[in-house]
Amino acid sequence: MNVRAARRASRKHANPSRHAHPHPPSREELQRQVERQQHEIERLREQVAERDQQIADAEKQIADSEKQIADAEKQIADLERQLAARQKNSTNSSKPPSSDGLAGKSRQRGRRKKSKRQPGGQKGHPGHHRPLAPPEQVQEVHPVLPVECKHCGQSLPQQLEQIQTVGEVQRHQVTELPPIQPYVIEYPCPKVVCPACGEGTRAPLPEEAQGDFGPQLTALIAYLTIYCRMPRRVVEAFLEHVLGIAMSLGSTQKCWEQASAAVAQPSQELEQQLKNEPVLNSDETGWRNNGEKRYLWALVARNFVFYTVAKTRSSAVLIHLLGAVFAGILCSDRFSAYFKYHKGLSQLCWAHLKRNLLGIQDFAKTTDAQRFCRDALALYAHLFRLWHKFQGSLIDRSQLILRSIPLQQRWLALAEQYLDSDDKEVRNLATALFQHCGRLFTFIEHPGVEPTNNCVEQALRIAVQLRKIIFGNRSAQGEVATARLLTVTQTCRMQGRNTLGYLTEAIVCYRRNQPAPSLLPQRR
Repeated sequence: MNVRAARRASRKHANPSRHAHPHPPSREELQRQVERQQHEIERLREQVAERDQQIADAEKQIADSEKQIADAEKQIADLERQLAARQKNSTNSSKPPSSDGLAGKSRQRGRRKKSKRQPGGQKGHPGHHRPLAPPEQVQEVHPVLPVECKHCGQSLPQQLEQIQTVGEVQRHQVTELPPIQPYVIEYPCPKVVCPACGEGTRAPLPEEAQGDFGPQLTALIAYLTIYCRMPRRVVEAFLEHVLGIAMSLGSTQKCWEQASAAVAQPSQELEQQLKNEPVLNSDETGWRNNGEKRYLWALVARNFVFYTVAKTRSSAVLIHLLGAVFAGILCSDRFSAYFKYHKGLSQLCWAHLKRNLLGIQDFAKTTDAQRFCRDALALYAHLFRLWHKFQGSLIDRSQLILRSIPLQQRWLALAEQYLDSDDKEVRNLATALFQHCGRLFTFIEHPGVEPTNNCVEQALRIAVQLRKIIFGNRSAQGEVATARLLTVTQTCRMQGRNTLGYLTEAIVCYRRNQPAPSLLPQRR
């Protein structure tokens, strides 16, 4: 027997039960094993159910947390937008200058770096002095004579006919107001007896003497209210304490209404002339009528300004004023009502566009916003350097058109480049510029068209100041009166007319049932 067989034999004898057949388990043991396994299965099922519940609770907590995070991110974004909106002012948005100040960060005014020059006129600057009035316009003359000689102390005569002068007389004038007092005109109206029939007859008052107040005083009340933007009670106090004219608040209102009626015809003439103008600038602002929302529209032509108060800000106002189709060039901002109404030549305001770009740049958080605004503002500066050369007569119109063509192409390419930007503000502005690129360069080819809408914004600024003082109107009649008087006073200002003189003349004509002087430019 070899060694391997011996080892197998020894292991067999050492563990004889290894190859013996075990006794089979009894029925009771099998039953107990089954019960133990069932209990174990139930325990495991309970554990699985408990784990499933824990997982469901955890998933719910995760979902709740994700919702809270999304809500918090949305709230943060809203707060950031609100903060950015409060920080915007008239230099980087379409907000008017009157909204600057406490409503947001004040805009930068003047130079960014303090000048080292002293205030006032600089060395070598020619002086400017008030010119002397000619002798025929001097009402009083008070000679000033020396009492004694400053050289020897000798007394000098104090009568002009007794003195001897040398050299040129030094003149000094003081402009003063005369004593202010009411100028009352009385119209006695006796009842004259007829020698033939013995009956008495009384002559009617002259037409310009109707009412208790003369045309110039009536015109002054309208002038102070609209042109000087003084509230009615301030006007009433000014008349009483400065001019010595006691007048009730109701009387000032009647004078104001009569001034409105006096300028109704020239105002209507200007409204009818609007549709015939080759170029119009238009804009609108909010207004109030007894607390209800209204809109004050202003349209600026070359020689006049027209105002109207409307219930809506829609294109229906333009259709009413200019007709269904306007043949001229309409200059405006990018408000949708102008796009809906006018399909012809138009000019979009570059000042609005620059403020939009600065607003995006100031609060930019994306690379697209920074690059888009940087490139757009560079093109803007290049274009306006070219425009200023044209205005300074350094280049003519043909050179302006030729040199602006590459800039127009680059501007269109820049807008097209950012049409699909992930930045919403950049994408919206690029889309608007791409769609209306042709409306930005109308001023290049057409004389009389300005690249900005500043002239009508300046016209609206007067109305905004008036709104902040008088808080709008209280009736439809007040709306009409405000629009008429704004139209007349600002048109007179544009044409260089004496506003108070024109109002006085219009009221005289109204009382005489004559047409008021026209404000339309006279054709030669």
